[in-house]
Amino acid sequence: MSGIIRRTYHPAQLSSLFSDLDPFRVMEGLFRVAPSAEGAQRQLEFAPSFDVKETKDAFLFKADLPGVKEADLEIAHTGNRLTIGGKREAEERKEGENYFMVERSYGSFQRSFTLPESADVDQIKAELVAGVLSIKIPKRVAAQPRKIAVSLGDDKKN
Repeated sequence: MSGIIRRTYHPAQLSSLFSDLDPFRVMEGLFRVAPSAEGAQRQLEFAPSFDVKETKDAFLFKADLPGVKEADLEIAHTGNRLTIGGKREAEERKEGENYFMVERSYGSFQRSFTLPESADVDQIKAELVAGVLSIKIPKRVAAQPRKIAVSLGDDKKN
């Protein structure tokens, strides 16, 4: 046990040690890179991240899809399920070119989202501008509450 060093930290010191760690970035890194059979690391398929926001009158979806062509994008809905899929093609590598790093990911992706009952799926609008996909799903016009009149009963009948 002579090679083991025991360190004791005060709780205040621990918080400063981990203040720069973003657990979401750590997990994203773990999911994007996986070991291959040979032990080397390989890049996983293209998996774009989405922002989903609800406003007073709509649901908004946004995703950065640089290099994805409109023809390679498919948006569909079935019932209350919105499915977005597409692909980004890898650039052609020519013989004799030396790559020192290859970090960009390529391939197919598909994401599905469950929409709330208030989503008006017949009015979905999508656009791809400068590599950013924006999807707007308006909310249905809420049924107006109906006021029910209360009549006074005649106490003499009982």
